[in-house]
Amino acid sequence: MDSIERDLSADKLQFAIVFSRYNSFITEKLVAGALEALKFHGADPKRIALFPVPGSFEIPQMARKVAMQNKYDAIICVGALIRGETLHFELISHECAHGIQQVAADFGIPVTFGVITANNMEQATQRAGERSENKGWEAALAAIELANTYKKL
Repeated sequence: MDSIERDLSADKLQFAIVFSRYNSFITEKLVAGALEALKFHGADPKRIALFPVPGSFEIPQMARKVAMQNKYDAIICVGALIRGETLHFELISHECAHGIQQVAADFGIPVTFGVITANNMEQATQRAGERSENKGWEAALAAIELANTYKKL
C-alpha cells in the first residue's frame, strides 16, 4: 500500500491568506495564528501574501482571484461569523464554506477553511486562542500539509 508521509515543512512554499475585516477583534487573532503557524514551520514571510476583504461573503471571491494568479501553493481563508437574530448567519456561512470548497475544486490547490462559525462572541473568542486553539493556526497547518502532499502526487 502506498502512503504519503505528513510533511509540515513550509520553507519552500508560497501562501496567500484571505481574511475578513468584519469582526476584526476575532479575525486579527486568526490571521496572527495562521502567520505564527506558517513561520513556526519555516515559511519565509516574504512568501506570504495577505488579502483582506470586507466580510466572509467576499472570502471565496478573493480566493478565486488569488487562485487565478497561479502563484500560491495554498490559500488560507479566515474569518468570523457570529450568529445573530436573522437568517443572515446561515446564508453567509453556507455560501462562504461552499465558495471556498468550489475554489479548491476548480483550481486544484489547497484552499483551507479557517472561518469561525459561532453562536456567540464567547465561542468565537475561544476558537481564536493560542496555537491549536486557533482556527487560523489549524487552517495554516492544513494548508502546509496539503500543499506538500499535492506536490508529491
